[in-house]
Amino acid sequence: MIGDAAPAGAWDAAALSPDLTALDDRFTVAFTDVEMPGGSCRIMHPRNADDLISEADYVKDERLPYWADIWPSSLALARSFSSLSAQPGRVLELGCGLGLVTIAALRAGHDVMATDYYPDALLFARRNAIAAVGRAPGTRMANWRHWPPDAGRFDVVVASDVLYEPAYAGLVAGIISSSLVPDGVAFVADPGRLALPAFLEACDQRGLDVTVRMQVPHHDGAIHQVITIHEIRIRVS
Repeated sequence: MIGDAAPAGAWDAAALSPDLTALDDRFTVAFTDVEMPGGSCRIMHPRNADDLISEADYVKDERLPYWADIWPSSLALARSFSSLSAQPGRVLELGCGLGLVTIAALRAGHDVMATDYYPDALLFARRNAIAAVGRAPGTRMANWRHWPPDAGRFDVVVASDVLYEPAYAGLVAGIISSSLVPDGVAFVADPGRLALPAFLEACDQRGLDVTVRMQVPHHDGAIHQVITIHEIRIRVS
């Protein structure tokens, strides 16, 4: 359900930092109510992601504002997260977008580091998490081509529909390999992108074992997808 605006005071703007309250002035926003375990979340997002397309960004590195939409894979992973995750620990989200999976991880008691290539995505993720959970995740700007060497290691790594470019297959596999603790686990939700086979091969080459944890049908009007959630672990010799 998409609404034109949140009710007055629904976001308790006075309690938010200036960079988060400024989103109301910088963007024309809408709100989508998303049913999740633990209760519905009202996700704030730009009304039209196409309005955010920047020719300069695209020319620079082919960036498009995919972060500004709610994707079926993020819905599937967020709604399934509580049944996938083990004991609370440190979670890394790759390409957090609007923060839906990050919210699910926070609700499950994890300490979350949400990352994205767009600074505005991190702001929306923080604001949505505060509205849904009452606290913000840690956030960090991160370029998959130049992954920060001090990012650390995590108990859980999550990513939703990140294999939409061929180059991302090896990059995402490499980040998972370098970011998991030895007994950690990653969950990658994918709707059948063309780069998936290359990703599976890249995981194998890096000593990662991949299994299908679950498949989640998604139907929304003309959109019919099956979201596969892949479980990835470091291979035990």
